[in-house]
Amino acid sequence: MYQLSDEILSFYRQTRESERLTNDVRGQIEFARTQEIITRYLPPPPAVVLDIGGGSGPYACWLAKAGYEVHLVDPVDLHIEQAKEASNQQPEHPIASISLGDARDLRFSSTSADVVLLLGPLYHLIDKSERLSALKEAHRVLRNGGIMVAAGISRFASLLDCFFQDRLNNPVSRGIVQLDLETGYHRNPTESLEFFTDAYLHRPEELGPEVTEAGFQHQATLAVQGPTWFFESVERYWADPDQRAVVLDFIRKVEAEPSILGMSAHILAIGTK
Repeated sequence: MYQLSDEILSFYRQTRESERLTNDVRGQIEFARTQEIITRYLPPPPAVVLDIGGGSGPYACWLAKAGYEVHLVDPVDLHIEQAKEASNQQPEHPIASISLGDARDLRFSSTSADVVLLLGPLYHLIDKSERLSALKEAHRVLRNGGIMVAAGISRFASLLDCFFQDRLNNPVSRGIVQLDLETGYHRNPTESLEFFTDAYLHRPEELGPEVTEAGFQHQATLAVQGPTWFFESVERYWADPDQRAVVLDFIRKVEAEPSILGMSAHILAIGTK
């Protein structure tokens, strides 16, 4: 039976992942942009959506409200509790099922889903073979013509965050950035949650070929936040509805630009079966 490392599980049991997409502007931009991109590719409701690594359920709840049959799977027990609580808050549109599980071994029948979301699993599967296992499982459970959306973290995210957080004089931060840039393997050598946890950081040009190798037709690799997430001015713009619309429009205009992709903390690859 597959299981995430103790380091990853411990990190998510201690952090407020359920609040990450709503608490600050950067999380809100990530949520809004991910919703926007997913919406472009979704079939109409009541299609079956598997939200694998769905965390505390923000995307599952959103899609359930829109009329989709959503099944959430996550490897973290705390997330399962939080997702159930979130589903209970919308009793007229509950998440269809919520279960503990792993992206590499899905308990769903072959060709049973219209959409698979892998918005969390890939960057916590360090070895490529494990990422391919998760992608192949997504391919297996999808019907022909089904859509898969997979998230990756940019290889350069920790470098950009180092400057944004003013950590250049922090030897731990410098060491993490150095290792990330050289290998793509992010490790947190401390007990501090601010340095994240074990992860693989993709070069933007790597994610699409992994999707293809798993059997999908790669449709696009898109920047989620673009370069907005490390500019403090965005907080002011985001507070104004008109300026917020401009921020989103500008990100949209450069979302597929190869020279911009690595500046986005998160990237999404879309594949079809």
